[in-house]
Amino acid sequence: MEIHDPRQPNQSRGLRGLRGLRGLPGPRTRRTTLLLALTGAVGIGIGGAVVLVGVLPHKDHPSPARPGTLATTAPSGTTPAGTTPSAGSPGAAPSPGAPGIGDPLLPLDGNGGYTVGRYTLAFDWRAPRTRFDASTTISASATQSLSRFDLDFAGNTLHSVTVDDVPARTVRDGDELVVTPAKPIPQGAAFTVRVAYTADPTQRRHRGDAIGDYGWVPTPDGTVLYPQPDGAKMIFPANDHPSLRAPVTFLITTPPGVSAVANGRLVERAPQPDGRVRWTYDSEQPVAAQLVQMAIGKFTFVESTGPHGLPVRDVVPGDLVTETKAYRSLTPEHLAWLEQRLGTYPFRRYGVLVGDTDLPVALETQSLSLVPKGDLQGDRVDAERDLVHELTHQWTGDSVAIRRWSDLWLSEGHARFYERLYSEAHGGDSVESAMRAAYEQHDQWRHDDGAPAEPRTEAALFKQVRYDGSALVLYALREKVGEGAFERIERSWVTKYQGRAAGTQDFVALASEVAGEDLKPFLTPWLYGDRTPPMPGHPDWQVDPVQD
Repeated sequence: MEIHDPRQPNQSRGLRGLRGLRGLPGPRTRRTTLLLALTGAVGIGIGGAVVLVGVLPHKDHPSPARPGTLATTAPSGTTPAGTTPSAGSPGAAPSPGAPGIGDPLLPLDGNGGYTVGRYTLAFDWRAPRTRFDASTTISASATQSLSRFDLDFAGNTLHSVTVDDVPARTVRDGDELVVTPAKPIPQGAAFTVRVAYTADPTQRRHRGDAIGDYGWVPTPDGTVLYPQPDGAKMIFPANDHPSLRAPVTFLITTPPGVSAVANGRLVERAPQPDGRVRWTYDSEQPVAAQLVQMAIGKFTFVESTGPHGLPVRDVVPGDLVTETKAYRSLTPEHLAWLEQRLGTYPFRRYGVLVGDTDLPVALETQSLSLVPKGDLQGDRVDAERDLVHELTHQWTGDSVAIRRWSDLWLSEGHARFYERLYSEAHGGDSVESAMRAAYEQHDQWRHDDGAPAEPRTEAALFKQVRYDGSALVLYALREKVGEGAFERIERSWVTKYQGRAAGTQDFVALASEVAGEDLKPFLTPWLYGDRTPPMPGHPDWQVDPVQD
């Protein structure tokens, strides 16, 4: 996701998305709190579903132990004498899955007790701003013996829920849909959940940071999706955390003359007996719920090729094809430029979805970036910054997912850094001048919204410190180790963790290994400190005084 700071040079549109900077309350509490006592966070590679059931505590900033989550299991599935088997142990009594994976900033994001193998989303679209029938089928497997489990779901009218085709009892608890199957699900068992409901394509929420409005985003003749950060639950029931990924099949039925598009590959376009059309898409690779895209409208599909014959498919409202062509056609150049720095593009196709909306921000939905029409109708330098930013995310944020929300700096910081690096070489301001401006403001950003890797609250996630403030950390690292070592670190990062989730300490460890020196003492104050450290090679740079 892309925003701009009005104090940074060459930003004619201002700080898009930072509307009404009012703070939001912290995560609400509910029937139980959560414990971060899981032994690891696993991310399965691109060939299969990514199945994370927990978040690793930060080595240097551990989260306090709290009751009410899954216990760790004893070695070899055994239970010590005199103790009760834990929920994840073979033979354990059925127990509820945790209502979240325990992310400190959004503890109810994701769910415990199961992993998702695939989502199948069926949408029977009717007309703009009109409710329609929808269903989600979730293929999952139990990681403990489950008496009940949660789904993240904030949709509208719920019609029915079945588990293995048998009706299940449900309770709506805020944004949690608590499902109790007719009989417990054994640990290791595969099971299928089907949720039938009414979807409302006008359902949106608002944040006081760069995101602004998110969820369903209506357009004149259809919709686009903006699910970041946790808006997917307004669209379909999910295991919704950026570290949790699974393949998605889309079954979208539209009226004649209206097209549908989604992440990945068009598998089939099938006319229906009533004259409607069913579009089937396959995401091809696992995708996080916040990166799912499903758009409906009167689209033109513009196809071309990128490096190595990569299919490039832009999806454009018919009346915007000509006026957005000049900047859209630059995508192959952007791909080639980024591949020189980050290695081969990590997905099987790419494209730009032009949003016929007043959205203030773009979004890196996987393999199909959503870019508002206004971003493609103005200055070329600004347009390319936006396009390169969202494309960079395909490597950092999409392919290499963040392990928990406080790792967001790794996603947005990289996207901003390469956006500025590209812009410097293509008519924009120099990276050094942009980073010096960011350095001057950095203490204020830390004071207001927390250090780059330690947001004060979830409401501070998408503030400026996660963008230019985090790019500044990467700039400082490059100044510290030199351009050659920095380039090796970057390529190693996106190669080692391709298709997996990784966090801040993974980056620090890898950077140290590649550079051949312990960078933890250098990077820790940059990532977590209350004050901005001196910039290597720039003793004259000064930080502005903090204003309360």
